[in-house]
Amino acid sequence: MTDHATKAAQLFLSGCNCSQAVVVAFCDETGLEEDFAKRLSSSFGGGMGRMREVCGAVSGMLMVLGLLYGYTDPGEGDCVKREHYKAVQSLAAQFREETGSIICREILKNPPADPNPTPRTAAFYQKRPCTRMVMTAARILDAYIAEHPRENQ
Repeated sequence: MTDHATKAAQLFLSGCNCSQAVVVAFCDETGLEEDFAKRLSSSFGGGMGRMREVCGAVSGMLMVLGLLYGYTDPGEGDCVKREHYKAVQSLAAQFREETGSIICREILKNPPADPNPTPRTAAFYQKRPCTRMVMTAARILDAYIAEHPRENQ
């Protein structure tokens, strides 16, 4: 089994945004091509385009959850939707419990939210908790996957 947390950290440290790092780390599980996964998740870095809303690592974790366990038929009924939303809320709660928040600006202590990417320097990686965030999201998702085997693996 792939160490998704380590892979997510490596992807983040190589320049992927937080959301991309998590989604791409799970390409072996989702079957997505890496370039497609990067495009799909590219808007969610920095708490959705640096607006500092929901942490991109959380958004990435939940995108993968939907790809693996989500529903496709809106007519499947409230039970299917409810069970999926319970999983979403559970994973988000675990992330919040471990990190203190699922909100990017709270995790980063409310940095500016202009659209300009922060230069990826050694100092950037040292002071930002984002590497830990992508690893936490990947670890939480791996535990969920281990506890909830899919039928078509």
